[in-house]
Amino acid sequence: METIDALLGGFAVALTWQNLLWALIGVTLGTAVGVLPGIGPALTVALLLPVTAKLASTSAFIMFAGIYYGAMYGGSTTSILLNTPGESASIITAVEGHLMARKGRGGSALATAAIGSFVAGTLATIALTFFAPLVVDLALQFGPAEYFALSVLAFITVTAVLGSSIARGLASLFLGLALGMVGIDMQTGQSRLAFGVPSLLDGIEVVVVAVGLFAVGETLYAASRYKYGADQIIPLKGSLWMTAEEWARSWKAWLRGTFIGFPIGAMPAGGAEIPTFLSYYVEKRLSKHPEEFGKGAIEGVAGPEAANNASAAGVLVPLLSLGLPTSATAAILLAAFQQYGLQPGPLLFQNEPQLVWGLIASLYIGNVMLLVLNLPLVGVWVRLLTIPRPLLYAGILVFATLGTYGYRQSEFDLALLIGIGFLGFLMRRFDFPVAPVIIGLVLGPLSEQQFRRALAISQGDMTVFLTHPISALLLAVSVVALVAPAVWRWRKRFRPA
Repeated sequence: METIDALLGGFAVALTWQNLLWALIGVTLGTAVGVLPGIGPALTVALLLPVTAKLASTSAFIMFAGIYYGAMYGGSTTSILLNTPGESASIITAVEGHLMARKGRGGSALATAAIGSFVAGTLATIALTFFAPLVVDLALQFGPAEYFALSVLAFITVTAVLGSSIARGLASLFLGLALGMVGIDMQTGQSRLAFGVPSLLDGIEVVVVAVGLFAVGETLYAASRYKYGADQIIPLKGSLWMTAEEWARSWKAWLRGTFIGFPIGAMPAGGAEIPTFLSYYVEKRLSKHPEEFGKGAIEGVAGPEAANNASAAGVLVPLLSLGLPTSATAAILLAAFQQYGLQPGPLLFQNEPQLVWGLIASLYIGNVMLLVLNLPLVGVWVRLLTIPRPLLYAGILVFATLGTYGYRQSEFDLALLIGIGFLGFLMRRFDFPVAPVIIGLVLGPLSEQQFRRALAISQGDMTVFLTHPISALLLAVSVVALVAPAVWRWRKRFRPA
């Protein structure tokens, strides 16, 4: 009952005309971002961080959530009509969706993707509403040792999931930890890694790093790989309405995708890629028409798209209740919280209930907005695919530069932006994940603080992290997450034929 009352209070916040406007802006922008290949929600939120610095925190996060959900919706349009997934989670949608479009069934593919996204997003948001407070109740038992162990789990799982290899992920993480140590040590008052530069004594702004890595770095990488000639866009044919048979084949896939996507998205090593591929496999095994898979099966679109959007709500569970990001977009949202002086976790529900429940309520509203936007206006979104790539990425660079300078009116920040952007380009070029850098930069100082507090309370006894049951469990999970992939690869390599 307490959760229902809190949610009703959230609707009172989300239904103000200002927040409704920001939700509409967010879902519209997010859909456009999802449609444009190569521009994901992480890049867009990073780009808007300096611009929204003066905006009320609740309104800003309602818009960011709209961008996140909208991008998950919009990605299906590019995958189906262009066979170019804008996000890795939309890869599997392109397999069956593009084949349906080539057979003149693009309207049905887009319809099942949009309606499935609405169904999954709504059900997953309901699960978020009731599941997140339970996680918060558990997290309130955490002390300094437990919070440090949780940070270690965040470091390990994100580097293991987001990198092509654990070594590359850890290298990116340590870079972020080093950037987080720049400035004045709050306990000793000594400068660290500032190299005599006065502008570095206050530390490196997360906003500058996020915009540099995601916006400037991605733009430079896209420009380096630019090739002449347009991709072939399959024209939209027929009605957007599905036949009775297509409805019958889709609705069970929507539900199964939801129940696969939400729990995996909420796991520390979950994300959106695993549930979409798993959903496709499940639909192929359960389908009464397995011969259609690989030729344009509608279940192969319905299930993965539902899993994709359900996982987006699942990702918000560990982020809001534990401060644990499990995707690149969640890492940028974590940076956004820090921009407003907030720390996601159990105390956020107590200290900022208006923000948290207003954000959750806005997800219900945003899902309705997205359904209205995606079905009737699909022809408008397809036109975005005709924007020349050079103009698109040049606009991103200009916007990133102006936004960063406007944040603190600092020429040093601009120079830092260019340097970090070039570093981001090199990381993308050599396949180093950029999200762990943000994780290290944001969580590094906080984990260091909790580590020192735990040692101070235990009078320097390092076993404090192993004698506390929750801390020991989290550290054990971290070790398994770090070692298990290497052991698995080793067993596969030496398994007898």
